[in-house]
Amino acid sequence: MRYKIIGAIFICIIAIQFVPYGRGHVNPPVIAEPQWDSTKTRELFFRSCGDCHSNETTWPGYSNIAPISWLVQYDVNQGRKEFNVSMWGVQRENEGDESIETIEKGEMPPWFYIISHPEARLSEDDKKVFIKGLLATFGKGDEDDEHEDDSD
Repeated sequence: MRYKIIGAIFICIIAIQFVPYGRGHVNPPVIAEPQWDSTKTRELFFRSCGDCHSNETTWPGYSNIAPISWLVQYDVNQGRKEFNVSMWGVQRENEGDESIETIEKGEMPPWFYIISHPEARLSEDDKKVFIKGLLATFGKGDEDDEHEDDSD
């Protein structure tokens, strides 16, 4: 009986590899990026956020193995939908100032991303520099209206 269960699980694992969602990753082209305040801000962004919030995703090997591939593809799709620096000025929902709040709250990068990407973890100093850079990059122009209530 145990071998039948193990065999059935093995067959299921093999079978789900044929589900195409989350396989054969091709990044869309980069249309435009924001005008970063510094190369440091851009570097910190791509180190901790770029895989999900740009069209420059680095797809690790495990992102081709179902069902992990499904989760990775879903997270990247959601991240790009919410905020995508590679579609700057084109994508309606792109509001960079909201990224500052999620980083301050510790919501980004998510804990499950940091497990497999330890380089994405920001030290407290990096976090301060990053938030300051994001504010300088995204906290200007039309988006300032949304920050007026936050200023002291």
